[in-house]
Amino acid sequence: MRYLPLTPDDRRAMLAKIGAPDVDALYRDVPASANVGLSVFDLPDTQGEMEVERALSKLAAKNVAAGAVPFFCGAGAYKHHVPASVDHLIQRSEFLTSYTPYQPEIAQGTLQYLFEFQTQVALLTGMEVANASLYDGSTATAEAVMMAQRVTRRGKAILSGGLHPHYAETVETVAGLEGKMVRTPVTPGVAEDIIALIDEDTACVVVQSPDVFGLIRDLRPIAEAAHAKGALLVVVVTEAVSMGLLESPGAQGADIVAAEGQSIGNGLNFGGPYVGLFATREKLLRQMPGRLTGETVDVEGRRGFVLTLSTREQHIRREKATSNICTNSGLCTLAFTIHLSLLGEEGLTRLARLNHAKASALATRLSALPGVDLVTPAFFNEFTIRLPVAAAPLVDALAQQGVIAGVPASRLMPHEPQAANLLIVAATECVSDEDADALVRAIEGALA
Repeated sequence: MRYLPLTPDDRRAMLAKIGAPDVDALYRDVPASANVGLSVFDLPDTQGEMEVERALSKLAAKNVAAGAVPFFCGAGAYKHHVPASVDHLIQRSEFLTSYTPYQPEIAQGTLQYLFEFQTQVALLTGMEVANASLYDGSTATAEAVMMAQRVTRRGKAILSGGLHPHYAETVETVAGLEGKMVRTPVTPGVAEDIIALIDEDTACVVVQSPDVFGLIRDLRPIAEAAHAKGALLVVVVTEAVSMGLLESPGAQGADIVAAEGQSIGNGLNFGGPYVGLFATREKLLRQMPGRLTGETVDVEGRRGFVLTLSTREQHIRREKATSNICTNSGLCTLAFTIHLSLLGEEGLTRLARLNHAKASALATRLSALPGVDLVTPAFFNEFTIRLPVAAAPLVDALAQQGVIAGVPASRLMPHEPQAANLLIVAATECVSDEDADALVRAIEGALA
């Protein structure tokens, strides 16, 4: 029997409360082309378990695993090697079944690894305090903007054109910045003059480094200009491994750092779940969203861990809360913590250097091809090239040959004419010499 928690009277009361005549009115803003209804899903009413497994296996066989072919996609989600020990440890029952640690006396293990995670994130970002994670990098960025608005009591947010377009869309949606968001023009491979836009109404400046095209930004001048006007600098990092080699955002003057931690301990997983990193200055701590784990001592003087400053959170303050985030990405956070603990500081630096070396070598080879130009002069493990032809059809053609060449910039920014010939290429430690050879040969052949 289907579980229907609401009676017809319940639904009528809810519709009346919000002023909608019927359920269909709730979907009036969905374009007809996207409102497919149920008719397009040709699914059988009933099937046995074996039949369902067989059908799903056939569907799964149509997918191409990222590690099965030469793979160069990035643009916010990166293929890194995750040690088998990470997956083994997070599946231990004491980790896998743990839930919200509101009762510290029975959740010391969970609270301790969250505390360790916060320490790791603070060290990575060069900030003084970090929370116990958010959902992903894009929502962390939106929370950062709303936090800056609370701190400065201003509404305007300036977003760099190099910010990942999906992040910008999330900020606009979640933070409700209609009419208050200024987005600089998209300038691939160029650090735009964002400083000229900062004024006394600016709550924050949001800059990604490395940006969506892979360009590494010098954040210090932006931080100084923002602070001179009483605004905050929000730095976004979509590739967490880059912080193992590049100078930290905190050292360059960031006030808030919002990052995606997927690269460490977490696979691509068809887009999620991922883990948002969030760190800030200690003086801004009480305006920080999310859960925070603190260290204390019990009545016998033994070290212990608790959730602290919880009065900011939704489950206590309801609509007066700092944000509506009162949770964290628990299992993904644990995977991040285990992987980074196994790497250690020196291991992370070696991994980051290997990533940069792989990307540099590949960029040199690709930019030597006739008609191919390197757009990003300074990058970590991801760069953008300009092709003499449209990138999207070329990527599709190469995929048929078993080479996933990267992400066409037009896929992320379809309304930018200049993006048509741009290809964003990522090369991590998982890219072998044979993979690089295959990509260079494939692009050379396609352009011949």
